[in-house]
Amino acid sequence: MRTPMRVPRPGLPSRVTIHEVGPRDGLQNESAVVATAVKAEFVARLAEAGLTTIETTSFVPANWVPQLADAEELLRLMQRRAGVRYPVLVPNARGLRRALDLGVTDIAIFGSATETFAQRNLNRSVAESLEMFAPVVAGAREHGLDVRGYLSMCFGDPWEGPVAIDQVVRVGQRLLELGCSQLSLGDTIGVGTAGHVRALLEAFVAAGVPVDRLAVHFHDTYGQALANTLAALELGVSTVDASAGGLGGCPYAKNATGNLATEDLVWFLDGLGIETGVDLESLVRTSLWMADQLGRPSPSGVVRALSSS
Repeated sequence: MRTPMRVPRPGLPSRVTIHEVGPRDGLQNESAVVATAVKAEFVARLAEAGLTTIETTSFVPANWVPQLADAEELLRLMQRRAGVRYPVLVPNARGLRRALDLGVTDIAIFGSATETFAQRNLNRSVAESLEMFAPVVAGAREHGLDVRGYLSMCFGDPWEGPVAIDQVVRVGQRLLELGCSQLSLGDTIGVGTAGHVRALLEAFVAAGVPVDRLAVHFHDTYGQALANTLAALELGVSTVDASAGGLGGCPYAKNATGNLATEDLVWFLDGLGIETGVDLESLVRTSLWMADQLGRPSPSGVVRALSSS
């Protein structure tokens, strides 16, 4: 079979926006540095497959994430497609200046729900990181940029263990109060379960956060990403992060394996009758091409199944 049987389920969103993170969150965890021209082609192929939000790169210091040291060169080389957004991760005011100089229209900031990861990822406490983000978000807004907030370690932390739901809600609310239009809740090490996802989302809604300002970002470490996605859809979430071919992880958390594969997500949503606008066959070809560039097979089950059938 090349497509799933479509059996719509009442109560779910009719359409889901896939926030593609492969070029940034995927490639940042590769041991080898991918050539800039290959990255540009990867982004172009993803847009051709119908993805309309493609997180492209990051302005983090090169010594932190050398795989993304070519951010400026990549943005100059890319051919932008009409109707496609190309967000860039921006950690600080210097990164924002670089983004503005290059005509970026969408940025993201990356916070942590836990103190240990905040120190390891940003070399700051949670409170200090929020102070750092405040002028970045304000400056971006002044220039008309959209700002997305990521919140990592929302379900568990490899150093601190389980993370209290009220702790996640408290930090997430602060990111939204700074001016982020959307908050992506990250299961950075993939330990979340469907019940936990539901409880966390319900807590945000109870705290006054509209569900349409929330997105989810699942890693498939324990094979729970699609079950967790369904739990989020049932609560009304309609933006889901995914990475083509299941690329990715986190260089600061060794237990963070690959992201939810975009192909697996598209197959899953297609089966539920949920529109995404993504051409699955084109996307699979793109991930097979990237797997060849990386010299290893894609971990995506759908990519493997469709490439062998």
